[in-house]
Amino acid sequence: MKLIIGLGNPGAKYEHTRHNVGKNTVFELAKRLNLSFSLKKSLGAYIAQIGQGSGATLLAYPDSYMNLSGFSIQKLVNFYKIPPANLYVIHDDLDLGVGEWKLQFNRGPAGHHGVESTIEQLGTQEFWRYRIGIGRNPTIPVESYVLQPFSPTEKEIIYANIDKIISELSINILNGHHS
Repeated sequence: MKLIIGLGNPGAKYEHTRHNVGKNTVFELAKRLNLSFSLKKSLGAYIAQIGQGSGATLLAYPDSYMNLSGFSIQKLVNFYKIPPANLYVIHDDLDLGVGEWKLQFNRGPAGHHGVESTIEQLGTQEFWRYRIGIGRNPTIPVESYVLQPFSPTEKEIIYANIDKIISELSINILNGHHS
């Protein structure tokens, strides 16, 4: 079983912010697969499932703020007995320009509070991360910048990248070819 989880903040106020690009990627993937999410309160996350049994893939996003993401990720991993190597965390990244993304395994948090929380709760960083670039603005404090929406041009670039990430997820992970 695999878990693909998108990080973000709850509520309409944060829906289209830079910080929610991971959550929005998981939403978009679910939409294309005609899946809907249901809240599993005991696990602190919204979940949609593709397939059954050990070959299933869960799509999820925490029902908590970014810096508490690790608590629901840990509950999901424990409940579904998912090895960290089968965990894919999708999140925003200030160190990548808008229009860039990277898939990496076994990396430190680089200051991302959602990833810090995940590493802390799992006791390992040996999981996959899709880092989606949101760029940086040196004149705006990071805490404010990540909670801003994308400009129309940036939004176009971001959604083109989300399309590429979803294609890779669909081809490799959902079809079982990714290691």
